[in-house]
Amino acid sequence: MNIDKQETEKGGRYTAVVSGHEAEMTFSRASPHLIIIDHTAVPDALRGQGVGQALALHAVEDARAGGWKIIPLCPFMRAQSLRHAEWADVIQQR
Repeated sequence: MNIDKQETEKGGRYTAVVSGHEAEMTFSRASPHLIIIDHTAVPDALRGQGVGQALALHAVEDARAGGWKIIPLCPFMRAQSLRHAEWADVIQQR
């Protein structure tokens, strides 16, 4: 699955297009070393296919590579972060 990232100074989004349907995970940048994932949207046509999970994992890997932390404000990302203890190095729980 190909995941793209669009970023501005204040935030951005990760997107994946599967079978013509776009899923996204949006974030805002709180500081150079902290992002807040605030929304995940996966169309009904893609539910149950691991698209949201792939977006979450991509964000975690991006945070590791970039040296920043993630605040999982979005309910989906928060739930994923609680299920994946191995993400604790980049997840900042509130």
